[in-house]
Amino acid sequence: MTDVHSKETRSYNMSRIRSKDTKPEMLVRKFLHKNGFRYRLHVKVLPGKPDIVLPKYKTVIFIHGCFWHGHEGCKYYVVPKTRTEWWLHKIGTNIYNDTNAETALKNGGWKIIKIWECQLKKSEIEGTFILLTSQISG
Repeated sequence: MTDVHSKETRSYNMSRIRSKDTKPEMLVRKFLHKNGFRYRLHVKVLPGKPDIVLPKYKTVIFIHGCFWHGHEGCKYYVVPKTRTEWWLHKIGTNIYNDTNAETALKNGGWKIIKIWECQLKKSEIEGTFILLTSQISG
């Protein structure tokens, strides 16, 4: 099966995808700040370079894109029909790296909160933020 886009268009589209300051990440950051939580971003010395670090609570937050981190059972995680083997390897590597980072953080005494992109959709966001607040404080 061939791609619906030309190689140049696909390359351009992929180059526009950010790894930092994504819309889901900005929603969580705005919520945390508004509710008095202070945090650091993308701390390089911590395994996995967590998206958000709450030093006061010794808690890290990873905000995962459902596609990029292989969110099983999620409608936003669909394996592409082109270059399927390459994509499965790419996503599998991301999952492997996530697992290693989480293990290292847990061994270092950090609490880990994982938020999926689908949990920040309009119908889910309120419940996600209530749960997030309780996970940080509790």
